[in-house]
Amino acid sequence: MTVSGARGSPAWAAEELAGPELGVARASRAQAVVDLGAIRENVRRLRAVTGVDVMAVVKADGYGHGLLPAARAAVRGGASWLGVAFVEEALALRMAGIDVPILCLLAAPGERFAEAIAADVDLAVSAEWALSEVCRAATTAGRTARIHLEVDTGLSRGGATPAEWPDLLAATAQARAAGLVEVVGIWSHLVHGDNPEHADTTVQVERFDEALAVAERFGIRPAVRHLANSGGALLAPRTRYDLVRPGIAVYGLSPAPALVSAGELGLRPAMHLRAQVALVKELPAGEGISYGHRYRTLRPTRVALIPLGYADGIPRQATNVAPVWFPAVGRRTISGTVCMDQFVVDVGPDAPVAAGDDVVIFGPGDDGEPTADEWASAVGTISYEIVSRIGARVPRVYRDDDTAG
Repeated sequence: MTVSGARGSPAWAAEELAGPELGVARASRAQAVVDLGAIRENVRRLRAVTGVDVMAVVKADGYGHGLLPAARAAVRGGASWLGVAFVEEALALRMAGIDVPILCLLAAPGERFAEAIAADVDLAVSAEWALSEVCRAATTAGRTARIHLEVDTGLSRGGATPAEWPDLLAATAQARAAGLVEVVGIWSHLVHGDNPEHADTTVQVERFDEALAVAERFGIRPAVRHLANSGGALLAPRTRYDLVRPGIAVYGLSPAPALVSAGELGLRPAMHLRAQVALVKELPAGEGISYGHRYRTLRPTRVALIPLGYADGIPRQATNVAPVWFPAVGRRTISGTVCMDQFVVDVGPDAPVAAGDDVVIFGPGDDGEPTADEWASAVGTISYEIVSRIGARVPRVYRDDDTAG
């Protein structure tokens, strides 16, 4: 299904919403328009490039794109696994009828392990306390828990250190012998996802191989070994092993924008963030705009009020630096302090901009609009944060082009 826009508007300007996903056109002061076809094709691209199974990571509400629609699109694109951060995310996927393997990557003591095990959710185990809780939960659930042992190869975040690894393996071997756990995977995480050819990646691969060899000595031979995130999957073949865990690339954004663009990687950004202009007014030269008057007009001009703010995920650091795009005049820069619900843009003298006009905050860049990568560069962060922080007040509207299959 191809979505067509109103006369004189880009194609995405008349979005479709059906069931919870696709249907009739709707108006809104702001929308995050998510192209499910892009997610699907990005996963197909990842499968083609890597040649191994793909675990599409859909944590954090699908990086802001919507947990269930993103997960379904990824599976249609060939993702044979899904990855989430927390148990409740995994349970939501199961309740929605998604039946591919799901790995829960993070846990704290007291998690709902028994519910996860009963729902056939795989659990990451990185310490003996976690293994003990999972074993108790397996007894409660009356079934064997599927686990992925995490080893710390240098990120110094999750995972058992090399010193802790043998003890974790010994305890796991005992639990497996008792029928409480099945070791489905062994995994770790890259330090330099934005530069996977960094020398530290070589060290991590060596440490991961050593950890696998130690596991072998304990009789633990996992079905899947996984180390690569988006950067590793696309740019460091030696990190791919049996399974890759792309996150940001699923949503069409480059994991290493300083090295290579999304387009060069064959990816398409899936999110357009857009709004309607709420008000246009004329101001004289020298007039201060927004809190603190951090911007002053240099000449008589027109300014547009945009009904998005930091409560919607627009970084306050976007003040005076972040670009937006108007169909009638092209790019302009946010003018003055970003507020909780709104910001202002100096569109210039005689600019043909009116209340109700569209403004694009970021998108794929097809029409000259800024991309999420450009926003990230402007405010000193990464594209992951730009898309995942878009708040719940901004409705997600889904479109799809079924011509790709």
